Amino acid sequence: MMLKKWLYYLIKLRDKIFIPFAILYILMAALGIYLIEPKRFESYLTSIYWVLTALATVGFGDYTPVTDAGKAYTIFLYITGIGLVGVFIGKVINSIYLIDKLKIGGKMKYTGKNHIILIGWSAKSKLAIEEIFKSDKKIDIVIIDDLEKAPIMAERLFYVRGNATNEKTLLDANLPKATGVIIFANQITQDNYARKDPLLVDGKTLLIATAITTIEEKYHKSVHVTAEVIHQNHIPLFKHAKVDEFIPTQEMISHAAVRSLFSHGATHLFSEMLSTKYGEAMYEIPKQPEWQTYRDAFFDLLSKGATLVADRRDLHINQKLDDKIPEDAQLFVICDKETLDQLNTNTIK
Repeated sequence: MMLKKWLYYLIKLRDKIFIPFAILYILMAALGIYLIEPKRFESYLTSIYWVLTALATVGFGDYTPVTDAGKAYTIFLYITGIGLVGVFIGKVINSIYLIDKLKIGGKMKYTGKNHIILIGWSAKSKLAIEEIFKSDKKIDIVIIDDLEKAPIMAERLFYVRGNATNEKTLLDANLPKATGVIIFANQITQDNYARKDPLLVDGKTLLIATAITTIEEKYHKSVHVTAEVIHQNHIPLFKHAKVDEFIPTQEMISHAAVRSLFSHGATHLFSEMLSTKYGEAMYEIPKQPEWQTYRDAFFDLLSKGATLVADRRDLHINQKLDDKIPEDAQLFVICDKETLDQLNTNTIK
């Protein structure tokens, strides 16, 4: 048993010291040829250059030993060093393979910032990713789930495997530096247990929201959290957990279904407002100094191709056009991306 432990220790030690040993070998080999033939190799840097070309079997021929001692030293270098380079290249390739394996398996920490975290993988998550990438072509997305490997691979898309109620998992996704989090209702729980016990679906989402709140308080950070809530009467509990916004799934589906019967085509309108696939979508814009009333903002935006529809949750702008716009107004418009870019450009000016 002791022999096995020592062998295991030596193998681990070999892996740890191999790269430093390879670097030291190159430096010492360069020093050796520099001392043997100082006239041929006029600088130590030239010696390092020659050793690397020799070990890589490139052999440009611009620098070669001329003395017997130098040639003998070169033969020794070939015998001992070329195998070392082969092992070194193998180590590098193996390291790249291991990194890719860890990334696909969700075992690597995300170290970026200003990203969006999606918790829970489902068809809704996939659609959300497409929508985010359409809205922002530079932002990173981190998916948290417990799947064995990343459900989808793409540029600017990362995967962290683990339980989202666990602090380590959320920190591996770099939650404190995230722009926002979307918690989707667990699909498996929703499909298998919602009818038996509807509390289970929202209960798991609430636990995740509470874990996020705990980290926010611990690190003194504020992250915008949106949660999918299956049952509307659970929303007060999510408010207590400091969730910023809610997607009441069943209520929205029921409302849209009923509206479609009394107003044909209503579902198309909902789809257009909630998606960018039709060219236009809802965006937030800053208040302009020249806008004193909602009427000022409404007609100014209309002339530029945008329609003012809401101030925060207030959708009754058309009934209060002569009211003064408060300083902390959060205005939303419906327009296309080109119009939004133009509005933002004018704001910067």
